[in-house]
Amino acid sequence: MTLFSASQLSKSYFEKTLFENISFGMQDGERVGIIGRNGAGKTSLLRIIAGIDEPDAGEIAFNREARFEYLAQLPTFEVDDLALTTVMNAYDQQHGHLEDWQLETRARQTLGRLGIHEPLRSVHAMSGGQRKRVAIARALIAEPDLLILDEPTNHLDAASVQWLQDTLQNSPRALLLVTHDRYFLDAVCNRIVEIDEHRLFSYEGSYEKYLERKESMIAVADATAAHQRNKLRTELAWLQKGAKARRTKQQSRIDWIEKMQQEQRTESTEFRDIDIEVGGKFLGGKIIDAIDVSVESLVTNFTYRAAPLDRIGIIGPNGAGKTTLLNALAGRRSTTKGHVTIGDTVNLGFFEQEIRDLSENETVLSNVRAIAEYIDVGVGRERYITAKELCDRFGFSPKQQHAFVHTLSGGERRRLGLLRILMRNPNVLFLDEPTNDFDLVTLSALEEYLAYFKGVLLIVSHDRAFLDKTVTTIWAFEEGGRIKEYPGNYSAYLEKLEAKSASAEREAKSKAADAKADAKPPAKQKLTFKEQKELQALERSIPQTEAKISAIEVRMASGEGSYSDHHTWAAEHAALTEELDSLTLRWLELSERV
Repeated sequence: MTLFSASQLSKSYFEKTLFENISFGMQDGERVGIIGRNGAGKTSLLRIIAGIDEPDAGEIAFNREARFEYLAQLPTFEVDDLALTTVMNAYDQQHGHLEDWQLETRARQTLGRLGIHEPLRSVHAMSGGQRKRVAIARALIAEPDLLILDEPTNHLDAASVQWLQDTLQNSPRALLLVTHDRYFLDAVCNRIVEIDEHRLFSYEGSYEKYLERKESMIAVADATAAHQRNKLRTELAWLQKGAKARRTKQQSRIDWIEKMQQEQRTESTEFRDIDIEVGGKFLGGKIIDAIDVSVESLVTNFTYRAAPLDRIGIIGPNGAGKTTLLNALAGRRSTTKGHVTIGDTVNLGFFEQEIRDLSENETVLSNVRAIAEYIDVGVGRERYITAKELCDRFGFSPKQQHAFVHTLSGGERRRLGLLRILMRNPNVLFLDEPTNDFDLVTLSALEEYLAYFKGVLLIVSHDRAFLDKTVTTIWAFEEGGRIKEYPGNYSAYLEKLEAKSASAEREAKSKAADAKADAKPPAKQKLTFKEQKELQALERSIPQTEAKISAIEVRMASGEGSYSDHHTWAAEHAALTEELDSLTLRWLELSERV
């Protein structure tokens, strides 16, 4: 069935046009990923389809029988409920078939897989990342016909991202999402929609298929552009011959030349590819020495001596202490044991998850110039890079450079924040979840910059593709605040874990087989008088317990009783089932000796 159909939609933000006259629709079961540059209007389009915002022009027709569920980038909860209650309240009893005890079990399991292990905690007492995970659980439990997700992998650890990816892959429901996680996008979506130059382009297939088709289209466009440039040079040469020659030409050809000149000027400013080329300052022999460091219960007995070209990815569950470790190594947080020493030549750039130091009522260019007018990269003809040139290379057009910060999208604000960090020309770079809210163009450019970065690089990230491209060592948080080092990128780390797990499984099977072969069947011992009485009692107790369980199941299936009653019955059902298992196991042990 058709879920929605949008026709000729247009949307602007302040004086900036996001998209114009786009048409878009979805069918039941489709899984669509929306991509585009920061500020292109991806979130705005999601909010219009979710019925939260209105377009400036155009119309959208919704299937009234279809149920939509929208996950915002930064979810808020109007009612201060417990996390468990918030998730359970999203379930539509009219369309669902779960009993209350089944629903509670599923809600607890979903929250647990997303890293929420205190389901009875108030949502208003949680951090922004925890609220995001509760909101994801709520969206999944709702079981809508269309799930609309805006950056769902933000604030999730790698294990939770993998679980969410597997869950969505196996779900029959339609999906519309925006994400910067390329592995996630490729695995989950079967159609890619791109917003580019205010228009919308649709590509059937996965993200990998999109890249293949896009590459072919760019190759064709480059060939066409080269032909047009040659034609333009010929026409310009003719125009420059003088007024007499101009009169012999049709006005349409002169108009075409002016149009081509304008398009080339636009392409050279509005839609330039981002190119990050900031150099690194000299690093001395002593960079960062962390000796036997412990930070509360999060980090235990950790030692690290930084060396030039260290490229380290830090992974672990949410709340494990990854950001705490970065802050300790940066000297921003005191240690409970050990010490951290930072060398005199270190120029540390720390890109945090939250961008806090932007001047909202100043322009983009003013915010960059507040750090430095220019930086000295120390190499080549373009040794000095001005603030304006760096803005150009980060994809901020001349018009955007003079826009006020409060008009920027979330991704553009983070791009500006990163630009301000790199404007300091650091030789030690700490990145805490750098990929959140970046578009794919910015991610690619940042990866290219990091490939040539000569200093020390430490990255906390859940983005598996980003880690694969940028690091050569993984620090994995394990139990008790211990940090184990694995050489290689994230994929190499996974391969080592899988090999270790497979080896342990083979060893366990081998030991079990050896034990079974060596074991001699024990001599059967007759029951004592006391055990005979126990067996007789068990044969009376087991049917009685089964009857009690059946009676509770009848009450729960009747639809009678309050939520509190069902909660009590569910607890009794679980206790009796456990008791029945214990009785049955003992009966089997005794009956084998009769």
